[in-house]
Amino acid sequence: MEQDNYYETMYRQLYRLFEDVTPLKQDCGVLCGGACCKGDEKTGMLLFPHEPTSLRVYAADGRRFAVCGGVCVRKDRPLSCRIFPFFPAVDETGSVRVIVDPRGEALCPLVRQAEHVRFSRKFLRRMKKAGKILAKDEACRAFLREVTAEIEEVSALQAQLQSGENKI
Repeated sequence: MEQDNYYETMYRQLYRLFEDVTPLKQDCGVLCGGACCKGDEKTGMLLFPHEPTSLRVYAADGRRFAVCGGVCVRKDRPLSCRIFPFFPAVDETGSVRVIVDPRGEALCPLVRQAEHVRFSRKFLRRMKKAGKILAKDEACRAFLREVTAEIEEVSALQAQLQSGENKI
């Protein structure tokens, strides 16, 4: 029970970081019709370790995913929804950096145009702070490293494909 309270408190703190900020200074959902909010069993949002949610949850490959029908109570969104399309990448030394998650490219115009978009500095600072909070917890730090490795693998593959190399 004590562990549950620890995680509830931590996630409440993380959610508060993103109550009044989004990646852009305006609602980015207007650009894509809220594409990231239309999940199903194949496109749910990844839940962080021990993250509570009132949304429908399914498990796959040892992970939990939250799914909504495209309409939710914004204050009840999981952390992945609040930070999409970014991720707090953590390296083996525990250093946190904020990266655009290339896995969202098919869904999010911000990922496809990231180098041309001016993202909210306030949002990015809070992303880094969130990463540091998560990295203090052993389970969350391991999760961050695992997902960071996946993102780096996808990024490397995309770079190879874009450079025209066929040596995969």
